[in-house]
Amino acid sequence: MAELMEKSSQLESHTAGIFRTAATVKGGRRFSFGAMVVVGDRRGRAGFAHAKSQEVPTAIEKAEKHAKQNIISVPLTGGTIPHEIEGRFLATTVRLLPASPGTGVIAGSSVRSILELVGITDCMTKVYGSTNKVNVIKAVFDALSRLRTKELVAELRGVDLGTTDIEERIDRAQRFMSSGSGGGTSGGRVLTAEEVRVERPEKEEVKPAEEAKSDDEAAPEAEAPAEDNAAGEGESGEEKSDS
Repeated sequence: MAELMEKSSQLESHTAGIFRTAATVKGGRRFSFGAMVVVGDRRGRAGFAHAKSQEVPTAIEKAEKHAKQNIISVPLTGGTIPHEIEGRFLATTVRLLPASPGTGVIAGSSVRSILELVGITDCMTKVYGSTNKVNVIKAVFDALSRLRTKELVAELRGVDLGTTDIEERIDRAQRFMSSGSGGGTSGGRVLTAEEVRVERPEKEEVKPAEEAKSDDEAAPEAEAPAEDNAAGEGESGEEKSDS
């Protein structure tokens, strides 16, 4: 009993939706509220429930209590699901795809809250058909409840499945992070901006406009002596002709 209470205290809850309903009676319409609550411990255990009451807080409390009584265990493989799976409820179909480490949870708000409470950190999802929130949540739990580990499938089939594709991707990502090669990592540590900054070649200094102008004015003065020499040679030639 103590162990059950301890596990219940570790569960986190998330209110997925509040719904108002109305019942028409002889004296008019009577309103009530429904709450959909999801609970999980982020370590492979999660549950959900839907409850109604005349008040919103009471409905949430009842739904949370029922959700903790409907916990299921979800097999995980390194932060993702062991294989691709589809879940269905009425007109809604949800597909869950395993993803490599670092991908994150690619999903809508309803599906994301469930996967995070389960403890899934890398997963891709797609919802087909109706996007009703209640239907989506029930379809997700239908998919999670039908997940199987590699060992269980191998035992049922009586064959050795070897290394699965998702296990190879996880192992490759772990080796990459530990080696620290590429991707701006060093020994599994993310480098800072200063460590990965590439030094750019220094640009040539651009002289101010005044200095450039003074250089242009000095150039004709340097050519002036050559013109004077040419003029001097012309005058000496005229004197020789006169003589």
